[in-house]
Amino acid sequence: MPHTPISRRGFIEATGALAATLTTTASATTPFPRPQLKGLPLPGGVRLPATPPRRKREDSVGIAIVGLGGYALSQIMPRVDQAERMHISALVSGNPAKLAQVGDAYGVPADARYSYAQFDKIAADDRTQAVYVILPTAFHADFTIRAFAAGKHVLCEKPMALSSAECEAMIAAGRRANRRLMIAYRCHFEPYNVEAMRLMRERAVGAIRLIRTEQSYRAGPTTPAQNWRFNRALVGGGPLEDYGLYGLQSALYLSGEMPDSISASTFQPSGDPRFTEIFAHVASQLTFPSGAVAQLATSYDAAGANLAQVRGTHGTLIMDPATGYAGQRMRIEGQNARDLTPGDPTTQFAGQLNHFANAIRDNTPIVTGGEMGLRDMRLIEAIYASARTGRTVKLMPDGRMRG
Repeated sequence: MPHTPISRRGFIEATGALAATLTTTASATTPFPRPQLKGLPLPGGVRLPATPPRRKREDSVGIAIVGLGGYALSQIMPRVDQAERMHISALVSGNPAKLAQVGDAYGVPADARYSYAQFDKIAADDRTQAVYVILPTAFHADFTIRAFAAGKHVLCEKPMALSSAECEAMIAAGRRANRRLMIAYRCHFEPYNVEAMRLMRERAVGAIRLIRTEQSYRAGPTTPAQNWRFNRALVGGGPLEDYGLYGLQSALYLSGEMPDSISASTFQPSGDPRFTEIFAHVASQLTFPSGAVAQLATSYDAAGANLAQVRGTHGTLIMDPATGYAGQRMRIEGQNARDLTPGDPTTQFAGQLNHFANAIRDNTPIVTGGEMGLRDMRLIEAIYASARTGRTVKLMPDGRMRG
């Protein structure tokens, strides 16, 4: 889906030393560098609630929202009210005026509003049991590990981190703290994608032969200084970690397999100020032990697309659009052709939040845990390795590259 120049969590400015500090190797014993963050004002078009959200049941989980950008304010925070077992108990931002305005609108007490520098003080706040890290990717590992050190459970936005080493350190920190870690892969709680997974498990199109996914849009004029999604130090390679991750996820949960090899290519045009640091396009092909193949494409410089297609021996499942906040469409062509309308896509946010709350209160399994985020980052690293070398990369079952 399209993104605006300052989008989703586009409110962060990093210090000049950020690019250098992010090269530090993650480990379970070495703290992550903590770049200085500065919050921007309230994004345009955000509608704050006229009255504070309703009170929740006694076992509702108090969650701190870390980062008050467009995605947090327009998508996540309004949906918390729809989650029966979760409420917003604290806010974290680098902009004092925005923190006060949003805190007042959501009824968050003044002593539960933290700056980034004060974040560690949340350890003493028993009203908050968990945090939701909604920051640019470069800061996921740092704030996740700090949250675990403060004794809180963590829901972290995707992608999990900038590297598999950071993912491993986040998982290790959660285990040391005996706290839960979940990655915000919302499509696992969206009715169309949930039904698609069920249909593929039941071989509704026969044996899977080909999966195609495409996630693309054409970005307007911008630069890495204007839009964090185009800044390599903040996001990594670009569209693959952001929009293309939905396609990678789709290929895995629709096939029900892990690939055993990957081949890939990238494109970075010269002379385009949008792509001085990141790739414009990334394409990859995954082969699975069953013989199925997945072809994935993602771009920040192509006409809009949000497609997942599974072609089997007896028919084809088509999701178009496949992974948006709303508006999904799905049909089966061929044998047993039909349109499918399994539910309201907008329930995915509340479903994700309730799933996390249930895991905390009832110790139930987390479907999209840190190990899934680590797996996906390993595959992303394999895609870039293949593109860099021009060779097919062989994989182990956990996504690590062989050799």
